[in-house]
Amino acid sequence: MTISVLGEALMDCVAQPDGSLRPLMGGSPFNLARAAALRGAHAAYLNPLSSDLFGQQMQAQLTRDGVQLTGGHSPRRTSLAVVQISGGQPSYGFYREGIADRDYTVDGVLALLAAQAPGVLHTGSLLLVPPEHDKVLAVLRGARALGWTLSVDVNLRPRLAPDLAAYVSAVHEVAALADWLKASDEDLAEMGFNPVQRDNSARIASHFIAQGASRVALTFGADGAWLQVDGHCASQAAPTVTVVDTVGAGDTFWGNCLADWALAPAGAADRVASTLQQAMQAAAINCTRAGCQPPTRAEVLRGDR
Repeated sequence: MTISVLGEALMDCVAQPDGSLRPLMGGSPFNLARAAALRGAHAAYLNPLSSDLFGQQMQAQLTRDGVQLTGGHSPRRTSLAVVQISGGQPSYGFYREGIADRDYTVDGVLALLAAQAPGVLHTGSLLLVPPEHDKVLAVLRGARALGWTLSVDVNLRPRLAPDLAAYVSAVHEVAALADWLKASDEDLAEMGFNPVQRDNSARIASHFIAQGASRVALTFGADGAWLQVDGHCASQAAPTVTVVDTVGAGDTFWGNCLADWALAPAGAADRVASTLQQAMQAAAINCTRAGCQPPTRAEVLRGDR
């Protein structure tokens, strides 16, 4: 089963102590495609990549990690994010106008999906900012009609939207279409849930389940995560590691969940605890590395740090 990913690929320009910027490849969907492929799943990236130097580097990275490139190229430039890290936690400023990963059409994406057997279509993050979310909604509805399972990682970035209320409303609209959904504690707070804590996960998840989601992951940073699969749930504290930064931890977590389900569709509910444990282990390993560097399946099984 293929995991096809729709979303941004950008360069995280990470502020260094001396004031310089260190460019690292990123973007939540880009990271997730890599994580799923390194876990062993068949993953494809649907958006165009820029023909500029950064885009070429991203193409090479995805190819090395085993991600199929189906979105082609764009003459537009690569999107940038300026990242400042404090206490291991990143904050972002984005440059998203006239860029390559937004140079796609609804019909073009649906044609790519129609040309293969239905699998999992994943999206979320920056493409949910209005008015881009209208294209995403059209893709999701068209993909569902083609038989695809819809995965959404909310990954709200409040500083990106000029109208936060409209952005949150768009996120709710997209989330309502998700078969499988992931949200962090920060996402949930912005979406209006309260209290946002792991022991309240079942009540929060019931909102999404009532809308049709059958698998829901809620993450709470260092406090761990909660996962529900077809009515079965598991909760776990985060593994203890020496954190370099948390960039891409959530993408690595969800990419490993999606890969687990794509590689073994049967019995997913019965192994919810092991799926959660291994996804959290993968995210923990990623946190010991600078930027998003998802581990391989072998590294997760070894318990690398």
